Amino acid sequence: MEILHFLFWPFVASLILTGIHAYLGVHVVERGVIFVDLALAQIAALGATIAILVGMDPHGNGAYWLSLSFTFVGAAIFAFARTRRGHIPQEAFIGIAYAVASAAAILAMSKATGETEHLKDMLVGNILAVSSHEVAKTAVLYGVIGLFHYIFRRRFLLISTNPEMAEAQGMSVRFWDFLFYASFGFVVTSSVAIAGVLLVFCYLIVPSVGAMLFADKVGKRLAIGWTMGTIVSALGIYFSVMLDTPTGATIVCTFGAVLVTMFIVHLLFFHGREAHVLVGAQSVENPKERVLPGR
Repeated sequence: MEILHFLFWPFVASLILTGIHAYLGVHVVERGVIFVDLALAQIAALGATIAILVGMDPHGNGAYWLSLSFTFVGAAIFAFARTRRGHIPQEAFIGIAYAVASAAAILAMSKATGETEHLKDMLVGNILAVSSHEVAKTAVLYGVIGLFHYIFRRRFLLISTNPEMAEAQGMSVRFWDFLFYASFGFVVTSSVAIAGVLLVFCYLIVPSVGAMLFADKVGKRLAIGWTMGTIVSALGIYFSVMLDTPTGATIVCTFGAVLVTMFIVHLLFFHGREAHVLVGAQSVENPKERVLPGR
């Protein structure tokens, strides 16, 4: 019973991460910017590293807001890097941002004390150390972000799946892109502090990719993604305790194993005459319906 009490809050935290990241992952996969989460997470980690270097408490408000300000800069860069007629793919800017942020973080950590431990926490986090206060604060923040995305769900889905139609309807794609990446930055900044860069990336991408194997509707993909994330979180934490291995890395490997299993199931039972065609996500609503202001 004592071990269950110890694992309760880490499991709740993993469920919260699953809820928001599986949804954002649908947008990221549709946009084809798979590594935007890694890039923003690394930029957020760079901000946290700079905060430690200047003497801030890594778990204090100052470090959080500095890290968040870094992600906002990244959000602006990614929003303005997206252009339908550009010769340079947006993914190139994302990759460059990730590489530069990683190198800058390494340089900053070389001047800080305890850089090895900080690098480990930045990559794989320490979700077992999460407190009930952190879980509650994160749940409230993600709830607000989730409500924001629900209110403007049609606009966000349209610019993710059909930016040409969004432009034709008079939407400012770059403005809504910035709002998407800015809200994404709020999520990533908090998630990296809890779970680390690698685990946050898996929560974002793997459930969405797994759901693509079996569904094309947004609702079904979310249901599959949330179910997958919940099962993997429980298995990963359990294996971590039983095998006495780092929790973040164990959950990441569990994500990989479950995704391979889902792919094998797809090949055995769905890869034939009735194979599911992997296409872009579709809203349950009419995708041609005009998006009205404020909706």
